[in-house]
Amino acid sequence: MALNGKTAVVTGAAMGIGRSIAELLLQNGAKVVFEIRYSCASHFEVLRLNTFFFPAINETVIPVVSQAAFQKTVETFGGIDILVNNAGIFNEITWEKTIGINLGGCIRGSYLVIEHMNKLTGGRGGVIINVASMAGKLMYLHLNRPFHPLIESRAAASVASGYGIRMNALCPGFVQTDLFSSIKSKLGQFSNLAGANQELIEKLGVLTLAEVVEGFLELVTDETKNGEALLVLPKEKKYATFSASPTD
Repeated sequence: MALNGKTAVVTGAAMGIGRSIAELLLQNGAKVVFEIRYSCASHFEVLRLNTFFFPAINETVIPVVSQAAFQKTVETFGGIDILVNNAGIFNEITWEKTIGINLGGCIRGSYLVIEHMNKLTGGRGGVIINVASMAGKLMYLHLNRPFHPLIESRAAASVASGYGIRMNALCPGFVQTDLFSSIKSKLGQFSNLAGANQELIEKLGVLTLAEVVEGFLELVTDETKNGEALLVLPKEKKYATFSASPTD
């Protein structure tokens, strides 16, 4: 998929991975709708980014993971080609909120956007990228086998249904972001594991945003990638491949 002229929706684009992905899409000629939610600082950064790259989108200051937001995007740009489910937090203290955003937001966004991307109902098809983490690939790391049922099942269902929508997951290790910097203060009842977590960080290393975005670009542009999870670590990239063919 060439990015020039495509319309992308990116959740959690105020900072970190989401912002870097949004910048990459814009630099490659895509039209990008950003999610605008959290702190005032985040709002300022997104608005500044929008103003620089795409002034007209400033009026669309509504939560992206809603039917109204997707409908507004379609009305403005004629369709949606890419959804990046990136919004996420880490907080063991407010775990219900964490699950609601990290898992619920991802599922909700995917279900809603399918209505607009589905080729059977007039959509243009496209690709959904879920930004996950290496934590979801631990079975792959330890057993050397692919295991990502959410992406695999959705990708297979999309192929079997003829929707024309690819679905992949980007699973980076530790990334130098604000979220990464605040891990220790958000462990809650698991604060005793801070030392073990630090050992893992020292063992695996920390990714730059550029390394993560490189993996995203591969997943979004390579149309042979469907139902796959790309594990990105400082020294290597690994695919946990699942064939999305309905005949398998």
